[in-house]
Amino acid sequence: MSTATDRDAPATLVALINSLNPDVASVLEHALAGGDISVEQADTLFATAGPEFTAMTMVADELRRRSVGDLVTYVVNRNINFTNVCIKRCGFCAFSRDFREEEGYFLPVNEIIRRAKEAQDYGATEVCVQAGLPPQMEGDLYIRLCEAITEELPDMHVHGFSPEEVLYGSIRSKCTIREYLQGLKDAGVGSLPGTSAEVLDQELRDIISPGRITVDQWIEVITNAHDLGIPTTSTVMFGHRETNAQIVRHIALLRDIQQQTGGFTEFVPLSFVASEAPMYLKGTVQDVRSGPTGMDVIKVHAIARIMLNNWIPNIQASWVKEGSRMSQLLLTAGVNDLGGTLINESISTSAGAMHGQLMRPSEFRAMIREAGRTPAERFTTYGIRRVYSDSDEALDPLDLVGDNVEEIFGSYNQLVQMDSYRFEHPRAQRERNTVQQTV
Repeated sequence: MSTATDRDAPATLVALINSLNPDVASVLEHALAGGDISVEQADTLFATAGPEFTAMTMVADELRRRSVGDLVTYVVNRNINFTNVCIKRCGFCAFSRDFREEEGYFLPVNEIIRRAKEAQDYGATEVCVQAGLPPQMEGDLYIRLCEAITEELPDMHVHGFSPEEVLYGSIRSKCTIREYLQGLKDAGVGSLPGTSAEVLDQELRDIISPGRITVDQWIEVITNAHDLGIPTTSTVMFGHRETNAQIVRHIALLRDIQQQTGGFTEFVPLSFVASEAPMYLKGTVQDVRSGPTGMDVIKVHAIARIMLNNWIPNIQASWVKEGSRMSQLLLTAGVNDLGGTLINESISTSAGAMHGQLMRPSEFRAMIREAGRTPAERFTTYGIRRVYSDSDEALDPLDLVGDNVEEIFGSYNQLVQMDSYRFEHPRAQRERNTVQQTV
């Protein structure tokens, strides 16, 4: 049996582990010795409480230190959710609108470009482009958006299009997933968000999001993207109807994929935001929890670090979901990244998240320093753009934005009320054009 001292763990941690239940102690010792813990061992960690819970978080923090050191990273980016109209009816989504509703919007290409340019002016190196799935969408829409952004802003990283969107684009284009991904790569996409994963358990998906991309299809998109040299993130959404065992199997599946492809840049646990989610608010799905507890949040991040440390070095806390206080606390439980500034974050905000539409770089740096760590701005794929010393107080353009965030960048609530961007169904467009031609 390996011992906690095999990799020079702190003496206080070794002493604590040696005082634990032998089953928990053996799992933590195995992880500290550099081993990959099994699904069964991860299940054991989910049941921890008291000193065992404390030891688990300390092990996650120690593995983080060994893997990536004391840098905590963030990226300056902007979200461009170009439409909220969607043909799917996922129980957890409060962002999407049916095309018949009055709040459906669709941003034209010139407005998307304007927002990307504005982001660059404020120091962003990335735009995150995701949206709903509009009915009868032109199949090459995502490809044309990439081409337009990269033509105008060749240095801007396009982090865009979830596996669900890639699947939809391929269906509308009548091509294979791989062919569509190649088209996106040729158009300039730099990476894909690994969202639309929720929990990769088909039985659960059929309950909370029937008709959504299947587990097999999600894997097909991700593995083909990696094979084509397109990196992706990876995520899990928890705190709704899932079990601990389903979370663990989900993380283990991501680990298996990473062992084969090496294409994941990070893992991001995403807490379910219940307040405006239909399956909770309207009771469309039975037995839905109101989101994870604080203990749940810490456990998922810590266990993710322990399971993935040898394969996915970056564990990210979502400040939009967790808030700045919990995100800062998670820096002691295996987390080494705080995500992006997220100008105009809409999806979590529309679901009821209360943590704002912008995190200024100086706020990130203050959080990180208060946790005793070193802040660093990164690029999308984790190359370091700048490391900030304790005495480095230089301000970024976004730091100069005051409380008038919505006045400068707009908001989701404003956008859904704007007639100038009102979504028009392609069928209605064709009918209107026909009438105009005959007049």
